[in-house]
Amino acid sequence: MKTIMITLLLIVSIFLNELYAQSIEGTWQGDLEVQPGKTMLFIFEISKDQDELITQLAIPSQGLKELQPASTKLIEKNLIIDASNLGFKFSGNWDKEAGKIHGTFQEGLNSVPLSLSKEENVKQAETPKRPQEPVKPYPYLVEDVKIPNPEENLLLAGTLTLPREFGQNTPVVILISGSGPQDRDESYMGHKPFWVLADYLTRKGIAVLRYDDRGIGESTGNFEKVTTADFSNDVLKIIKYLKSRSDIGNNKIGLIGHSEGAIIAPKVANISEDVSFIIMLAGTGVKGKQVSLQQALDYRNFPVKDEEQYQTYVKKAIDIAASDKDAAAVKNELRSFYQHSEMLASILPATIDKAEFIENLVESRTNPWIRYFYNYDPSVEISKLDVPALALYGSHDTQVPPKYHLEPVEKALQKSHAEKYEVVLMPGLNHLFQESKTGQITEYPQIEQTMSPKILEKIGNWVLHEI
Repeated sequence: MKTIMITLLLIVSIFLNELYAQSIEGTWQGDLEVQPGKTMLFIFEISKDQDELITQLAIPSQGLKELQPASTKLIEKNLIIDASNLGFKFSGNWDKEAGKIHGTFQEGLNSVPLSLSKEENVKQAETPKRPQEPVKPYPYLVEDVKIPNPEENLLLAGTLTLPREFGQNTPVVILISGSGPQDRDESYMGHKPFWVLADYLTRKGIAVLRYDDRGIGESTGNFEKVTTADFSNDVLKIIKYLKSRSDIGNNKIGLIGHSEGAIIAPKVANISEDVSFIIMLAGTGVKGKQVSLQQALDYRNFPVKDEEQYQTYVKKAIDIAASDKDAAAVKNELRSFYQHSEMLASILPATIDKAEFIENLVESRTNPWIRYFYNYDPSVEISKLDVPALALYGSHDTQVPPKYHLEPVEKALQKSHAEKYEVVLMPGLNHLFQESKTGQITEYPQIEQTMSPKILEKIGNWVLHEI
């Protein structure tokens, strides 16, 4: 009997081991070579929800976690993680016996080998130092708020920080985040700039409300279907909420927008009579079509034989996507354009599935947000302003380069009815307003500083003394 029991236990043990070895679910991690001799740890947590595989991605060195790719599929031994919503795709072959997935990380036209190992103990990457992040106890009041939008059946969740001695003369600012899904701290590359900014301003006697984008964090709604106009409407709801409170200075409500937030701020200020001033941080000054074209040319990291032909190719694609035709017609026209494009055929590596690549291109160029953005011209809204305005740019900004945007914004302000306005170029600061060497995005997480004290001081002084 004892021998039989041992045999049964061995069989069960072998069965469980095989079951574990054959399960794709679990933690997979690998080091991606981002530069010669420099790697970045990627951690994929694969789980199953009913019959569907789901992946959550973490990049510890970037301070990123709980990113969710669009889809995860396992076809026999081939794993495909479609993270086109995050800008990449991973595909690999699962070697069950070795416990490895040998694959390729594809970002745009570039492909890099990436092998994943299944690990029970996840590697611990060093947590980036962020010395500016606030620590308790705070010398001010912190209040969690929920702001209803009954027309769209959603709630916006945020944090209101208040000076200990606040009242009707206390200015209040709303922080409006940049493009992409953003939480109330505008968390990005391991930094929380809105948390740092809110802390600084509240210590100076300014109340600050920052909030999660709809569908992000604790806010409800669907982020994938919204446009800049919808985000503007969210700010209007927040203004209405602040106006409903009798305990704060709702006659001094200002808007501070960063990147996309900087083009939302003037739009809202022109709709609402309750905005007293705006601050635009790294905002574009030209129509979205022009922004997208310039970024496609400046960010290109692959060679082309004919620069002028490439520019014509990109411009034509944007013009098709930006037309006022319905979405289905635009997708068909864009799909046909890419399929017959000699330029795309000449730059597309043979290892990339052309049909799939085209579908991803079509989707990325026709979602509601980008189609609205293509035809939105912030300079038009800025020229209509009749409230004090401050526009700030970093000289090292590579995402919204001041050489393209500072002058159009300044000219628009000159046309406006704003009695007070100022446009300032901050030397050495990047898009996040960190003191930087290159301004490149890859540099953001390497910098300990979240926001330069120079920009914090400029904003604080302007709110307190210039309005």
